[in-house]
Amino acid sequence: MKLDAMKWGGALLLTLGLMGGSAWAAWAWQANAYGQQLAKQETAHQTTLTHLANANSALILAEQGKRYALEQWLAASDQTHYRALTDAKTTQTHLRDRLATADLRLSVLLDTAATNNRNGMQATTGPGGMVHGTARAQLDRAHAQRIIGITGDGDQGLIALQACQAYAKEVSRTK
Repeated sequence: MKLDAMKWGGALLLTLGLMGGSAWAAWAWQANAYGQQLAKQETAHQTTLTHLANANSALILAEQGKRYALEQWLAASDQTHYRALTDAKTTQTHLRDRLATADLRLSVLLDTAATNNRNGMQATTGPGGMVHGTARAQLDRAHAQRIIGITGDGDQGLIALQACQAYAKEVSRTK
């Protein structure tokens, strides 16, 4: 009996050892398989993150390109606006100088129909001009210079308005 018990004990011990070894092998195999699966998932996740980062970088570069183009356009527009303002000021200064030196005189047409009782008919043109009515009044130099100043301010306002409109149009177009 002792021999049978030893046989059975050895067989039981061998069976338990084999079961333990196979359990350990199965556990190691599963750990390896899960490790590989997790490594594949991590690789896929990193690839996805890399693609997202690249797409974001491309979007940022595109927006920077748009901003650079808008800055270039604004610089060119600014130069054009400055040139137009400078030209208008130069013209205005030239007109003021000509008025001051009596090289140029401003005059206005007088309504001679009301004063001559012609029933609304204008006077005939003179032999040397295309303007109806021969009666003209010259303005005082100071008044003429003030008129030129007012029209110069108006010109500058119109130039600034055109620049603002061009800016608003460009900004709304690029969005």
